[in-house]
Amino acid sequence: MNKTGMTIAEKILAFKSGKTKTEAGEFVEAKADLTITNDTSGHILVRAFKQVGIPRIWDSEKFVICLDHLVPADNPQTASNHNLIRQFVQDQKIRHFFDINEGVHLQVACEKGLVRPGMLIPGNDSHCTMFGALGAFGTGISIPETVELLAIGKLWFKVPSTIKLDLYGDLPSMVTPKDIILEIIGKFGADGTIYKAVEFSGSAIKAISMDGRFTLCNMAVEMGAKIGIIEPDETTIEYLKKRTNQPFQIVRNDSNAKFERVESLDVSTIEPKVSLPHKVDSVVSVREVKGVKINQAFIGSCTNGRFSDLQIAAQILKGHQVHPSARLIVNPASKEVYLKTLDEGVLKILIESGAVICNPGCGACIGATKGVLGDGEICISSTSRNFRGRMGSDKAKVFLASPATVAASAITGEITDPRRFV
Repeated sequence: MNKTGMTIAEKILAFKSGKTKTEAGEFVEAKADLTITNDTSGHILVRAFKQVGIPRIWDSEKFVICLDHLVPADNPQTASNHNLIRQFVQDQKIRHFFDINEGVHLQVACEKGLVRPGMLIPGNDSHCTMFGALGAFGTGISIPETVELLAIGKLWFKVPSTIKLDLYGDLPSMVTPKDIILEIIGKFGADGTIYKAVEFSGSAIKAISMDGRFTLCNMAVEMGAKIGIIEPDETTIEYLKKRTNQPFQIVRNDSNAKFERVESLDVSTIEPKVSLPHKVDSVVSVREVKGVKINQAFIGSCTNGRFSDLQIAAQILKGHQVHPSARLIVNPASKEVYLKTLDEGVLKILIESGAVICNPGCGACIGATKGVLGDGEICISSTSRNFRGRMGSDKAKVFLASPATVAASAITGEITDPRRFV
Protein backbone atom coordinates (compact mmCIF):
# COMPACT_ATOMS: atom_id res chain seq x y z
CA MET A 1 0.00 0.00 0.00
CA ASN A 2 1.40 3.41 -1.03
CA LYS A 3 2.01 5.93 1.70
CA THR A 4 0.33 9.33 1.34
CA GLY A 5 2.66 11.90 -0.20
CA MET A 6 3.25 15.46 0.97
CA THR A 7 2.07 18.86 -0.19
CA ILE A 8 4.48 21.76 -0.77
CA ALA A 9 3.69 23.20 2.67
CA GLU A 10 4.23 19.85 4.39
CA LYS A 11 7.51 19.29 2.54
CA ILE A 12 9.00 22.69 3.38
CA LEU A 13 8.22 22.29 7.08
CA ALA A 14 9.59 18.75 7.00
CA PHE A 15 12.86 19.92 5.45
CA LYS A 16 13.23 22.83 7.86
CA SER A 17 12.50 20.70 10.95
CA GLY A 18 14.84 17.85 10.00
CA LYS A 19 12.03 15.37 9.42
CA THR A 20 11.50 12.99 6.52
CA LYS A 21 7.76 13.57 6.64
CA THR A 22 5.18 15.84 8.22
CA GLU A 23 1.39 15.72 8.17
CA ALA A 24 -1.28 18.38 8.48
CA GLY A 25 -2.03 19.13 12.13
CA GLU A 26 1.41 18.11 13.38
CA PHE A 27 3.53 20.56 15.39
CA VAL A 28 7.17 21.04 14.37
CA GLU A 29 10.08 23.28 15.37
CA ALA A 30 11.52 24.61 12.13
CA LYS A 31 14.58 26.66 11.24
CA ALA A 32 13.84 29.83 9.28
CA ASP A 33 15.83 30.82 6.21
CA LEU A 34 14.98 34.50 6.53
CA THR A 35 12.88 36.96 8.49
CA ILE A 36 11.82 40.46 7.55
CA THR A 37 10.45 43.59 9.15
CA ASN A 38 9.56 47.17 8.25
CA ASP A 39 9.76 50.51 10.03
CA THR A 40 6.38 50.42 11.81
CA SER A 41 7.15 47.02 13.36
CA GLY A 42 10.92 47.33 13.29
CA HIS A 43 11.41 49.94 16.00
CA ILE A 44 9.18 47.93 18.37
CA LEU A 45 11.09 44.79 17.48
CA VAL A 46 14.47 46.42 18.10
CA ARG A 47 13.40 47.66 21.53
CA ALA A 48 11.93 44.26 22.44
CA PHE A 49 15.08 42.43 21.32
CA LYS A 50 17.28 44.72 23.38
CA GLN A 51 15.14 44.06 26.46
CA VAL A 52 15.80 40.32 26.12
CA GLY A 53 19.46 41.04 26.68
CA ILE A 54 20.90 38.85 23.91
CA PRO A 55 23.83 40.73 22.35
CA ARG A 56 23.70 39.35 18.80
CA ILE A 57 20.96 38.16 16.46
CA TRP A 58 21.19 34.56 15.31
CA ASP A 59 22.39 35.36 11.78
CA SER A 60 22.84 38.88 10.40
CA GLU A 61 22.63 37.53 6.83
CA LYS A 62 19.12 36.21 7.42
CA PHE A 63 17.44 39.38 8.62
CA VAL A 64 15.94 41.94 6.22
CA ILE A 65 14.90 45.43 7.36
CA CYS A 66 13.26 47.95 5.05
CA LEU A 67 11.88 51.40 5.82
CA ASP A 68 8.71 51.64 3.73
CA HIS A 69 5.57 52.60 5.68
CA LEU A 70 6.25 56.09 7.00
CA VAL A 71 8.76 57.37 4.47
CA PRO A 72 10.14 59.95 4.42
CA ALA A 73 9.58 60.45 8.15
CA ASP A 74 6.34 62.32 8.83
CA ASN A 75 7.13 63.58 12.34
CA PRO A 76 10.00 63.69 14.87
CA GLN A 77 8.97 60.42 16.54
CA THR A 78 9.03 58.56 13.22
CA ALA A 79 12.45 60.04 12.43
CA SER A 80 13.74 58.87 15.82
CA ASN A 81 12.31 55.38 15.19
CA HIS A 82 14.05 55.25 11.82
CA ASN A 83 17.33 56.25 13.40
CA LEU A 84 16.94 53.60 16.11
CA ILE A 85 16.61 51.00 13.35
CA ARG A 86 19.59 52.40 11.42
CA GLN A 87 21.75 52.20 14.54
CA PHE A 88 20.64 48.61 15.19
CA VAL A 89 21.52 47.71 11.60
CA GLN A 90 24.99 49.17 12.07
CA ASP A 91 25.56 47.53 15.47
CA GLN A 92 24.39 44.11 14.29
CA LYS A 93 26.15 44.37 10.91
CA ILE A 94 22.92 43.63 9.03
CA ARG A 95 23.67 43.65 5.30
CA HIS A 96 20.13 43.46 3.94
CA PHE A 97 18.97 46.91 5.01
CA PHE A 98 16.95 49.11 2.65
CA ASP A 99 16.40 52.72 3.56
CA ILE A 100 13.56 55.08 2.63
CA ASN A 101 14.30 55.11 -1.11
CA GLU A 102 13.78 51.44 -2.00
CA GLY A 103 10.05 50.73 -1.63
CA VAL A 104 7.75 48.18 0.01
CA HIS A 105 9.73 45.59 1.95
CA LEU A 106 7.86 42.58 0.53
CA GLN A 107 8.43 43.70 -3.04
CA VAL A 108 12.05 44.70 -2.44
CA ALA A 109 12.93 41.34 -0.85
CA CYS A 110 11.64 39.54 -3.95
CA GLU A 111 13.34 41.89 -6.41
CA LYS A 112 16.69 41.53 -4.63
CA GLY A 113 16.59 37.74 -4.95
CA LEU A 114 16.32 37.21 -1.19
CA VAL A 115 13.12 35.15 -1.56
CA ARG A 116 13.59 31.80 -3.28
CA PRO A 117 11.62 28.55 -3.67
CA GLY A 118 11.60 26.18 -0.72
CA MET A 119 12.51 28.84 1.86
CA LEU A 120 10.75 29.30 5.19
CA ILE A 121 10.22 33.04 5.75
CA PRO A 122 8.22 34.15 8.80
CA GLY A 123 8.07 37.94 8.93
CA ASN A 124 6.55 40.96 10.67
CA ASP A 125 3.80 41.49 8.13
CA SER A 126 0.69 39.44 7.53
CA HIS A 127 1.21 39.85 3.78
CA CYS A 128 4.39 37.75 3.87
CA THR A 129 2.09 35.20 2.26
CA MET A 130 3.13 37.01 -0.95
CA PHE A 131 6.40 35.07 -0.90
CA GLY A 132 4.43 31.96 -1.85
CA ALA A 133 4.30 33.27 -5.42
CA LEU A 134 7.95 32.20 -5.60
CA GLY A 135 7.28 28.83 -3.98
CA ALA A 136 8.39 29.88 -0.49
CA PHE A 137 6.55 29.33 2.81
CA GLY A 138 5.97 32.97 3.75
CA THR A 139 3.78 33.84 6.70
CA GLY A 140 3.18 36.63 9.19
CA ILE A 141 4.33 36.38 12.81
CA SER A 142 4.10 38.59 15.90
CA ILE A 143 6.78 40.77 17.50
CA PRO A 144 7.44 38.28 20.35
CA GLU A 145 7.78 35.44 17.84
CA THR A 146 10.22 37.52 15.79
CA VAL A 147 12.29 38.27 18.88
CA GLU A 148 12.52 34.53 19.52
CA LEU A 149 13.45 33.96 15.89
CA LEU A 150 16.18 36.61 16.01
CA ALA A 151 17.55 34.97 19.15
CA ILE A 152 17.61 31.29 18.14
CA GLY A 153 16.68 31.11 14.44
CA LYS A 154 13.70 28.79 14.76
CA LEU A 155 10.03 28.68 15.71
CA TRP A 156 7.30 26.13 16.18
CA PHE A 157 4.63 25.74 13.52
CA LYS A 158 1.47 23.76 13.11
CA VAL A 159 1.62 22.07 9.71
CA PRO A 160 -1.32 23.45 7.70
CA SER A 161 -3.61 21.37 5.55
CA THR A 162 -3.82 22.54 1.92
CA ILE A 163 -6.81 23.73 -0.06
CA LYS A 164 -5.97 23.50 -3.74
CA LEU A 165 -7.66 25.93 -6.13
CA ASP A 166 -7.64 24.78 -9.74
CA LEU A 167 -8.00 27.88 -11.91
CA TYR A 168 -8.71 27.39 -15.61
CA GLY A 169 -9.94 29.38 -18.59
CA ASP A 170 -8.79 32.68 -20.07
CA LEU A 171 -9.15 36.01 -18.27
CA PRO A 172 -11.45 38.40 -20.15
CA SER A 173 -10.17 41.82 -21.19
CA MET A 174 -9.76 44.25 -18.27
CA VAL A 175 -10.21 41.44 -15.73
CA THR A 176 -7.06 40.97 -13.66
CA PRO A 177 -5.57 38.68 -10.97
CA LYS A 178 -6.90 41.18 -8.39
CA ASP A 179 -10.42 40.37 -9.61
CA ILE A 180 -9.65 36.65 -9.30
CA ILE A 181 -8.55 36.92 -5.68
CA LEU A 182 -11.48 39.16 -4.75
CA GLU A 183 -13.81 36.59 -6.30
CA ILE A 184 -12.17 33.84 -4.23
CA ILE A 185 -12.20 35.85 -0.99
CA GLY A 186 -15.86 36.68 -1.56
CA LYS A 187 -16.56 32.97 -1.91
CA PHE A 188 -14.56 31.72 1.09
CA GLY A 189 -15.09 34.67 3.45
CA ALA A 190 -12.58 36.39 5.70
CA ASP A 191 -12.27 33.32 7.94
CA GLY A 192 -12.80 30.60 5.33
CA THR A 193 -9.23 29.30 5.21
CA ILE A 194 -7.87 30.04 8.69
CA TYR A 195 -4.45 28.40 9.19
CA LYS A 196 -4.72 26.64 5.83
CA ALA A 197 -2.26 26.62 2.97
CA VAL A 198 -4.06 27.90 -0.13
CA GLU A 199 -2.43 26.69 -3.33
CA PHE A 200 -3.22 28.42 -6.62
CA SER A 201 -2.83 26.01 -9.53
CA GLY A 202 -4.19 25.16 -12.96
CA SER A 203 -3.83 26.32 -16.56
CA ALA A 204 -4.94 29.88 -15.73
CA ILE A 205 -2.03 30.25 -13.30
CA LYS A 206 0.43 29.24 -16.01
CA ALA A 207 -0.73 32.27 -18.02
CA ILE A 208 -0.41 34.75 -15.15
CA SER A 209 2.78 36.82 -14.79
CA MET A 210 4.81 37.04 -11.60
CA ASP A 211 3.19 40.40 -10.87
CA GLY A 212 -0.24 38.77 -10.87
CA ARG A 213 0.93 35.79 -8.85
CA PHE A 214 2.27 38.13 -6.17
CA THR A 215 -1.21 39.70 -5.95
CA LEU A 216 -2.92 36.32 -5.51
CA CYS A 217 -0.61 35.08 -2.76
CA ASN A 218 -0.44 38.48 -1.06
CA MET A 219 -4.19 38.54 -0.45
CA ALA A 220 -4.51 34.89 0.59
CA VAL A 221 -4.22 36.12 4.18
CA GLU A 222 -7.43 38.15 3.70
CA MET A 223 -9.37 34.88 3.91
CA GLY A 224 -7.36 33.67 6.88
CA ALA A 225 -4.75 31.56 5.09
CA LYS A 226 -1.48 30.72 6.82
CA ILE A 227 0.22 30.79 3.42
CA GLY A 228 -0.67 31.29 -0.20
CA ILE A 229 1.53 29.33 -2.56
CA ILE A 230 2.11 28.51 -6.22
CA GLU A 231 4.16 25.55 -7.40
CA PRO A 232 7.26 26.96 -9.15
CA ASP A 233 7.35 26.70 -12.95
CA GLU A 234 9.19 28.27 -15.90
CA THR A 235 7.82 31.74 -15.06
CA THR A 236 9.20 31.46 -11.52
CA ILE A 237 12.60 30.28 -12.69
CA GLU A 238 12.91 33.02 -15.32
CA TYR A 239 12.10 35.65 -12.68
CA LEU A 240 14.74 34.25 -10.33
CA LYS A 241 17.45 33.91 -12.98
CA LYS A 242 17.47 37.68 -13.37
CA ARG A 243 17.71 38.31 -9.62
CA THR A 244 19.92 35.78 -7.89
CA ASN A 245 22.81 33.41 -8.43
CA GLN A 246 22.13 31.70 -5.12
CA PRO A 247 21.00 28.04 -5.20
CA PHE A 248 17.39 27.20 -4.47
CA GLN A 249 15.28 24.09 -4.11
CA ILE A 250 12.14 23.70 -6.16
CA VAL A 251 9.53 22.07 -3.94
CA ARG A 252 6.55 20.43 -5.63
CA ASN A 253 3.58 18.41 -4.45
CA ASP A 254 3.94 14.65 -4.48
CA SER A 255 1.69 12.99 -7.03
CA ASN A 256 -0.20 11.33 -4.17
CA ALA A 257 -0.26 14.37 -1.87
CA LYS A 258 -3.35 14.66 0.31
CA PHE A 259 -5.30 17.91 0.03
CA GLU A 260 -8.05 18.99 2.39
CA ARG A 261 -10.08 19.67 -0.72
CA VAL A 262 -9.73 20.74 -4.33
CA GLU A 263 -11.97 23.39 -5.86
CA SER A 264 -12.17 24.65 -9.43
CA LEU A 265 -12.81 28.13 -10.82
CA ASP A 266 -13.32 29.14 -14.45
CA VAL A 267 -11.66 32.56 -14.59
CA SER A 268 -13.29 33.32 -17.95
CA THR A 269 -16.57 33.87 -16.07
CA ILE A 270 -15.16 36.53 -13.72
CA GLU A 271 -16.18 40.17 -14.04
CA PRO A 272 -14.35 43.16 -12.54
CA LYS A 273 -14.91 43.01 -8.78
CA VAL A 274 -15.21 45.47 -5.90
CA SER A 275 -15.01 44.94 -2.12
CA LEU A 276 -17.51 47.09 -0.26
CA PRO A 277 -16.62 49.05 2.88
CA HIS A 278 -15.54 47.95 5.45
CA LYS A 279 -14.94 44.24 4.77
CA VAL A 280 -12.60 42.68 2.23
CA ASP A 281 -14.90 39.69 1.78
CA SER A 282 -17.96 41.83 0.97
CA VAL A 283 -17.38 41.36 -2.77
CA VAL A 284 -19.71 42.33 -5.61
CA SER A 285 -19.37 42.87 -9.36
CA VAL A 286 -18.47 46.43 -10.30
CA ARG A 287 -21.77 46.81 -12.17
CA GLU A 288 -23.58 46.53 -8.84
CA VAL A 289 -21.93 49.67 -7.47
CA LYS A 290 -21.19 51.65 -10.61
CA GLY A 291 -22.03 55.31 -10.27
CA VAL A 292 -20.93 55.67 -6.63
CA LYS A 293 -19.15 59.04 -6.46
CA ILE A 294 -15.52 59.01 -5.31
CA ASN A 295 -13.17 61.64 -3.88
CA GLN A 296 -9.94 59.69 -4.25
CA ALA A 297 -8.48 56.85 -6.30
CA PHE A 298 -5.31 55.08 -5.17
CA ILE A 299 -3.02 52.68 -7.04
CA GLY A 300 -0.13 51.11 -5.14
CA SER A 301 0.88 48.95 -2.18
CA CYS A 302 2.39 45.47 -1.87
CA THR A 303 -0.79 44.16 -3.49
CA ASN A 304 -0.98 46.21 -6.67
CA GLY A 305 1.88 48.68 -7.05
CA ARG A 306 3.89 46.68 -9.58
CA PHE A 307 4.76 47.58 -13.15
CA SER A 308 1.88 45.73 -14.83
CA ASP A 309 -0.55 47.45 -12.43
CA LEU A 310 0.68 50.91 -13.36
CA GLN A 311 0.88 49.89 -17.00
CA ILE A 312 -2.79 48.89 -17.26
CA ALA A 313 -3.76 52.09 -15.43
CA ALA A 314 -1.79 54.12 -17.99
CA GLN A 315 -3.42 52.19 -20.83
CA ILE A 316 -6.84 53.32 -19.57
CA LEU A 317 -5.83 56.86 -18.60
CA LYS A 318 -4.00 57.69 -21.85
CA GLY A 319 -5.78 60.60 -23.52
CA HIS A 320 -8.02 61.18 -20.50
CA GLN A 321 -7.92 63.40 -17.44
CA VAL A 322 -8.63 62.62 -13.82
CA HIS A 323 -12.12 63.90 -13.03
CA PRO A 324 -12.17 67.41 -11.47
CA SER A 325 -14.03 66.13 -8.39
CA ALA A 326 -11.53 63.33 -7.74
CA ARG A 327 -7.80 62.89 -7.18
CA LEU A 328 -5.59 60.00 -8.26
CA ILE A 329 -2.58 59.03 -6.14
CA VAL A 330 -0.01 56.49 -7.33
CA ASN A 331 2.65 54.76 -5.21
CA PRO A 332 5.03 52.51 -7.16
CA ALA A 333 5.86 49.46 -5.05
CA SER A 334 9.61 49.89 -5.44
CA LYS A 335 12.39 51.98 -6.93
CA GLU A 336 12.78 49.34 -9.62
CA VAL A 337 9.11 49.69 -10.57
CA TYR A 338 9.38 53.48 -10.46
CA LEU A 339 12.35 53.50 -12.84
CA LYS A 340 10.74 51.05 -15.25
CA THR A 341 7.57 53.14 -15.45
CA LEU A 342 9.80 56.13 -16.14
CA ASP A 343 11.85 54.38 -18.84
CA GLU A 344 8.79 52.98 -20.64
CA GLY A 345 6.71 56.16 -20.63
CA VAL A 346 4.09 54.89 -18.20
CA LEU A 347 4.88 57.54 -15.63
CA LYS A 348 4.53 60.32 -18.20
CA ILE A 349 1.03 59.16 -19.14
CA LEU A 350 -0.03 58.98 -15.50
CA ILE A 351 1.33 62.45 -14.72
CA GLU A 352 -0.23 63.98 -17.83
CA SER A 353 -3.60 62.53 -16.83
CA GLY A 354 -3.42 64.39 -13.52
CA ALA A 355 -2.15 61.65 -11.22
CA VAL A 356 0.05 62.55 -8.24
CA ILE A 357 3.08 60.25 -8.14
CA CYS A 358 4.53 59.53 -4.69
CA ASN A 359 7.82 57.95 -3.69
CA PRO A 360 8.04 54.14 -3.60
CA GLY A 361 6.51 52.76 -0.41
CA CYS A 362 3.23 51.91 1.28
CA GLY A 363 1.82 55.44 1.24
CA ALA A 364 -1.95 55.83 1.38
CA CYS A 365 -2.54 52.10 1.95
CA ILE A 366 -2.06 52.59 5.69
CA GLY A 367 -3.42 56.11 5.87
CA ALA A 368 -0.02 57.59 6.56
CA THR A 369 2.00 60.53 5.23
CA LYS A 370 0.21 60.91 1.87
CA GLY A 371 -3.35 60.31 0.73
CA VAL A 372 -5.12 60.37 4.10
CA LEU A 373 -8.93 60.44 3.79
CA GLY A 374 -11.12 62.97 5.56
CA ASP A 375 -14.56 62.59 7.13
CA GLY A 376 -17.16 61.33 4.66
CA GLU A 377 -14.72 60.84 1.80
CA ILE A 378 -14.90 57.83 -0.51
CA CYS A 379 -11.83 56.17 -2.01
CA ILE A 380 -11.49 53.37 -4.53
CA SER A 381 -8.17 51.64 -3.92
CA SER A 382 -6.06 48.82 -5.33
CA THR A 383 -4.81 47.90 -1.85
CA SER A 384 -5.47 44.79 0.23
CA ARG A 385 -7.69 46.10 3.02
CA ASN A 386 -10.61 48.49 3.43
CA PHE A 387 -11.09 48.35 7.20
CA ARG A 388 -12.75 51.32 8.84
CA GLY A 389 -10.20 54.04 9.54
CA ARG A 390 -7.33 52.29 7.76
CA MET A 391 -6.76 55.10 5.26
CA GLY A 392 -7.58 57.99 7.55
CA SER A 393 -10.91 59.06 9.04
CA ASP A 394 -13.11 56.33 10.47
CA LYS A 395 -15.95 58.17 8.78
CA ALA A 396 -14.43 57.58 5.33
CA LYS A 397 -15.24 54.61 3.07
CA VAL A 398 -12.82 52.52 1.02
CA PHE A 399 -13.79 50.29 -1.89
CA LEU A 400 -11.18 47.77 -3.09
CA ALA A 401 -10.73 47.03 -6.79
CA SER A 402 -8.14 46.30 -9.48
CA PRO A 403 -5.84 49.02 -10.83
CA ALA A 404 -7.91 48.93 -14.02
CA THR A 405 -11.13 49.68 -12.16
CA VAL A 406 -9.40 52.34 -10.06
CA ALA A 407 -8.04 54.08 -13.17
CA ALA A 408 -11.42 53.99 -14.95
CA SER A 409 -13.11 55.41 -11.85
CA ALA A 410 -10.55 58.20 -11.59
CA ILE A 411 -11.54 59.37 -15.09
CA THR A 412 -15.28 59.45 -14.44
CA GLY A 413 -15.24 60.48 -10.77
CA GLU A 414 -17.44 57.50 -9.88
CA ILE A 415 -16.99 53.73 -9.63
CA THR A 416 -16.74 52.57 -13.24
CA ASP A 417 -16.39 49.28 -15.11
CA PRO A 418 -12.94 49.37 -16.80
CA ARG A 419 -14.29 47.42 -19.79
CA ARG A 420 -15.85 50.71 -20.83
CA PHE A 421 -12.33 51.83 -21.84
CA VAL A 422 -11.30 48.78 -23.85
